[in-house]
Amino acid sequence: LLFFQTMETPKYELVIEAKDMGGLDVGLTGTATATILIDDKNDHPPEFTKKEFQATVKEGVMGVIVNLTVGDRDDPATGAWRAVYTIINGNPGQSFEIHTNPQTNEGMLSVVKPLDYEISAFHTLLIKVENEDPLIPDIAYGPSSTATVQITVEDVNEGPVFYPNPMTVTKQENIPVGSVVLTLSATDPDTLQHQTIRYSVYKDPANWLEINPTNGTVSTTAILDRESPYVQNNTYTALFLAIDSGNPPATGTGTLHITLEDVNDNVPSLYPTLAKVCDDAKDLRIVVLGASDKDLHPNTDPFKFELSKQSGPEKSWRIAKINNTHAQVILLQNLKKANYNIPISVTDSGKPPLTNNTELKLQVCSCKKSKMDCSATDTLHISMTLTLLSLFSLFCKSL
Repeated sequence: LLFFQTMETPKYELVIEAKDMGGLDVGLTGTATATILIDDKNDHPPEFTKKEFQATVKEGVMGVIVNLTVGDRDDPATGAWRAVYTIINGNPGQSFEIHTNPQTNEGMLSVVKPLDYEISAFHTLLIKVENEDPLIPDIAYGPSSTATVQITVEDVNEGPVFYPNPMTVTKQENIPVGSVVLTLSATDPDTLQHQTIRYSVYKDPANWLEINPTNGTVSTTAILDRESPYVQNNTYTALFLAIDSGNPPATGTGTLHITLEDVNDNVPSLYPTLAKVCDDAKDLRIVVLGASDKDLHPNTDPFKFELSKQSGPEKSWRIAKINNTHAQVILLQNLKKANYNIPISVTDSGKPPLTNNTELKLQVCSCKKSKMDCSATDTLHISMTLTLLSLFSLFCKSL
């Protein structure tokens, strides 16, 4: 029998001699060399170099924590030598994995899910090792093919955790300064350290909020405005910090979403504010006016368009509604070349409604050969005419 492990190289050479003449000395002789290559069989199971391994890991940290070493007397770099490791006990949460280092055949034990010291400070794993190739018959894996790994988890100061996160609350815009928005709540995962928590503002884009550092109550320091550019999709977002008393202290971040309900606090705006017309125009529909409102329904359209009451008894124009958001200004007669200010009011549908009293500047220009000349217009303003009418009325009443 040839035993692979007792030989320096996995081959055996024989020199064979043949003689004729029945082996007599007068006979001729020939020799040949026979080389026998010996294939290794998996007749030696891998064995751990020790029965128990130790490892230490900080909570929250992932990666390789220990390399497990084995010995195997089979031919290296073959399936009879290469090791396959399996965790057979102590890993119910699948927090650990083990892989084979192809160069050293060691078992690299890794943490793949962060460990929590407060849940368990110690873990015991039972690991077995086998070969890629099956053992030959009558050879079995023995007690040395299993080992225990004792893992100690070190406590780390963790940041406080907000719950829920993000936090949401709905408030009406324009609530009084000093109003309570919400009381934030953060807890410290380091339950065994009995730390205290203080709160602070981290990001408050519009500087609308403040927080009580002790109890986490968030209050307003300014008016909450839904129409602010800092509000997106009716929601204002601010970030807060919870800082524990550890050494060094650890910090957690919480997000607060404030959904702002609309209040009718914006008057409608009118556009355009300037119109031009020829003094001999045949079409006296001079301009289409539109209105917009920063508020939400039902605090916006339909809008009500009116000429202000101060337009006097001798009206030169009128206003006609087109739809819920637009109206048309129509001249009742051709006007002399001049600048006119037409007083217009537009009212939204809020409760209570808001009205914007504004003026449309009308330039009546001379038009010749398709060219409009608006320069050097007479200084005839409707507002001046109304002032004269009012003074005349007062003078008549005093007589």
